[in-house]
Amino acid sequence: MNKNIYSLALVSFFTDFASAMITPVLPIFIVYILNDGVDKLGVVIASATFVSYIFRILFGYLSDKYQIRKPFLIVGYLISAISKPLLAFSNTYQSVALLRSIERMGKATRSASKDYLISTYSKKNESGKTFGFHKMMDIAGELFGAITVFCIFYFYGSSEDILRNIFLLTIIPGIIGVFIVSFFVQDEHKKTENKKYQFEKKDFKLFPTLFFYFSFLFFMMGDSYFIIVAKEEGYAILFIPIFIIVLTLTQTLTSYYFGIISDKKGFNKVLFFAFLMGIFSMIAMKFSFIWIGFIFLGLFTVASLNAIRSYISINAINKASIYGVFYGGIAVFSSLGALSFGYIWQNFGQENALIFSLIGTVIIFILVLIKSKKEIFNNV
Repeated sequence: MNKNIYSLALVSFFTDFASAMITPVLPIFIVYILNDGVDKLGVVIASATFVSYIFRILFGYLSDKYQIRKPFLIVGYLISAISKPLLAFSNTYQSVALLRSIERMGKATRSASKDYLISTYSKKNESGKTFGFHKMMDIAGELFGAITVFCIFYFYGSSEDILRNIFLLTIIPGIIGVFIVSFFVQDEHKKTENKKYQFEKKDFKLFPTLFFYFSFLFFMMGDSYFIIVAKEEGYAILFIPIFIIVLTLTQTLTSYYFGIISDKKGFNKVLFFAFLMGIFSMIAMKFSFIWIGFIFLGLFTVASLNAIRSYISINAINKASIYGVFYGGIAVFSSLGALSFGYIWQNFGQENALIFSLIGTVIIFILVLIKSKKEIFNNV
């Protein structure tokens, strides 16, 4: 693989290291330290998710139109590195939502350009393999971040001061990531002919598949809610990072494999499997099989992302723009889904929220099966 692929993977490793130090802490911080309800957690998730993904449309457009890549990477990673530690000074869910939105703006700034560079530096017919490797490094960073939080909880406890200090410590891996992207990632030197920005006809053919994926995400319960379910089932805060370790380890061990399978067998089969794992994850949580639920969630996350990103890489003409639309769809559907799930949980209970998600995901799964059964079961 191209050396820039390795450099970008290292940047993602350290950035996701910092992010994973926040993942097991933030839901606990909002619901049990700030004493806000699950619906307020939904507001934080929704606002951060919306900002993170909707602005990728803008930056995907700018990346394609002006062929600017590396500057977006540097600015995006720098915003994320600086904003994460500021969570240590938050005392309301509104301030948490604001800071998370700023941090996610950094991700929005860099994501389309990053995916474009990965696609550009990928060898022919190896996009799934390359994205699988990159995702593996993403998740490896998350794994080490979660292990770090577990060690802190184990040796120092999980008091409010400890949680706030964890937020502060994220500055270290974050700045390392900024340094690597600034000095070890090369921009794309080849410039294509500057033409009027537009979607090609082939690009529009990707939209139906993307819509099914977005709809599934609307009903899919996010990892923050998985954490709260585990806490409500009686698990101590010490064990929360272990669940994230299980989640990320599952993704680390399977990401590269799913990338190769996507290249060889087609993205439809991988996406079908991913949806099935998403449904199984929520069934497991409903019946209190917490460990199994996190494993299935990991399989859903890594398989679906590898399949969709490889699909776009192979079929899109204006790649960065389609990646922007992809992330924009996630913004709308995931944020509305998080708000809906949090509202139902807070007002009608955890059980009804899970049933809502299960019914929705099963319906989408059946529709995908009907639409793509020939592609899914061909040469199985």
